[in-house]
Amino acid sequence: MNKAVGFLFTLFVLAMAAIAFSERSDPPMPPTEVRIEHMLMLDAVIVEDRIVTVGERGRIFVSDDGGREWRAARVDGEATLTAVTRVGTDILVAVGHDAVIQRSTDRGATWTRVHEDAEAEEPLLTVHFDADGHGFAAGAYGRFMESGDGGESWIERDLDGLDFHFNAFAEAADLLILAGEAGTLLRSEDRGESWEMLDPPYEGSFFGALALPDNALLIFGMRGHVFRTDDGGDSWHELETGSHSSLFGGRVLADGRVILVGQSGAVVASEDGGRSFRTLAGAERLVRAAVVGVGDDEVLLIGEEGYERVRLSSLREETD
Repeated sequence: MNKAVGFLFTLFVLAMAAIAFSERSDPPMPPTEVRIEHMLMLDAVIVEDRIVTVGERGRIFVSDDGGREWRAARVDGEATLTAVTRVGTDILVAVGHDAVIQRSTDRGATWTRVHEDAEAEEPLLTVHFDADGHGFAAGAYGRFMESGDGGESWIERDLDGLDFHFNAFAEAADLLILAGEAGTLLRSEDRGESWEMLDPPYEGSFFGALALPDNALLIFGMRGHVFRTDDGGDSWHELETGSHSSLFGGRVLADGRVILVGQSGAVVASEDGGRSFRTLAGAERLVRAAVVGVGDDEVLLIGEEGYERVRLSSLREETD
């Protein structure tokens, strides 16, 4: 009897040892929830009643209730996304690091990677499409790409050997502006077929560009500098903002107000169609990269820690 017990015990020990040292699949773990509040978001677009925002590690979030609740979109890759735009009704295109381009045909719920060049180390920083689905993406070291089919396919172009960082497109009437580092300012009057270099009104970098309803254009960037043109870029005049914080993004709200945002929580507002600005204080002092309107007086400031919802009338004017 004792021999039988000893034999069974030996078999048990050997079996346990075999299990301990054998390869086994990991037990199923609950999925890690990634929340927008934990991410740096870099751009946003409005599609009907939906807000889509893109940012670090390829994260994309979608809200259908004005930014109160967010859900993560299904993405294709983890390269940080820097800019997003809409192409028609349902199609969106986002660009980012590793020259990645992602495309959605369901208003941002799911995405497919249509281009990537990880070895080049040249991030794309801005993207623009016209109403016919003809678009461009541009970024670091002069990288410039073109699509004629709504973002499904892309070709690379060389803009006369220019190797500046291109940061922002804006379109007014039949004119395109491309703004970038060190005062780089290009203009096209033939839908991007050819580009001419403009004399810059400022030698510092421009991080954003915005078309206004009256076909005027704004460019803005380092140390709170904002410039306006009413003649298609032939001449520019500087607008005082009262801010020395760099400005990264902007939007014309439904009521015509123009809001620019940037470093240190900067919120710069115009109530006269972008002819004059004042700096508002009161928002959290975090980097803001984009802004979207979500109500008569409310905006979402997109950036560090995802977003912040603020009522513009609650922000006081900042004075020196």
